Amino acid sequence: MKKLSARRRHPLAAVVVLLLALAATGGLYAAFAPADKAQADETAQSLAIEEGKKLYTVGCASCHGTGGQGTSDGPSLIGVGSAAVDFQVGTGRMPAQQPGAQVPKKKNIYSQAEIDQLAAYIASLGPGPVTPTEKQYSLEGADIANGGELFRNNCAQCHNFTGEGGALTHGKYAPNLEGVSEKHIYEAMQTGPQNMPSFGDGTMPEQEKKDIIAYIKTVNGENTENPGGLSLGSLGPVTEGLFAWIFGLGALIAVAIWVAAHTAKAKKS
Repeated sequence: MKKLSARRRHPLAAVVVLLLALAATGGLYAAFAPADKAQADETAQSLAIEEGKKLYTVGCASCHGTGGQGTSDGPSLIGVGSAAVDFQVGTGRMPAQQPGAQVPKKKNIYSQAEIDQLAAYIASLGPGPVTPTEKQYSLEGADIANGGELFRNNCAQCHNFTGEGGALTHGKYAPNLEGVSEKHIYEAMQTGPQNMPSFGDGTMPEQEKKDIIAYIKTVNGENTENPGGLSLGSLGPVTEGLFAWIFGLGALIAVAIWVAAHTAKAKKS
């Protein structure tokens, strides 16, 4: 009994007991862990990458290179991430119909399943921004007022203060954001397509992106009706002032001419 008691009081006894407990816990976890599910997920991911590579070879490799390294006709795709693929292909910008100052949005030719496969393959070439989940771009809990301030400070210079878009230099332009899905707006902020700067989570946190999306949807009347009537393109006081000058002042001039003409007739009679 004295020998056993001495061993219990040994300074390494607690360490030995802890190691035995950890080994037992690890063994039990390995025995009961859902290994089949993890293996199934890995198999599904491998199949998606394989199918995505086939789609890439047919539709993308001629411009971006057989391994995504880029060519004189298209930039490298290594490290752009799945979010960039989902945005560019999901909005129909890629594959591009022809070279130009800017690739326009057009009808998408791929299904969402095929886009996911392409995105899986490109993501396998190098780490990059990941396609956001629905929870990330959901407008639940978004602050529209804060989104408006962020948009005016970071986006309005190119997109106009309500997202109507505008011309840039050398034939480029900031596209109209009306009707663009929440997911694609989020991805555009993540990846910075074409002339747009990227706003990663380190620069603009997820909540601020949601706030901006909520503002865009609101000012374009997608979430609420416009209480101000005809928006005149939502281009602000310039178009409203032009409307007043052309139609308002024009109507006053027409009335003045009509009154002067009838006054002259009355004097003659």
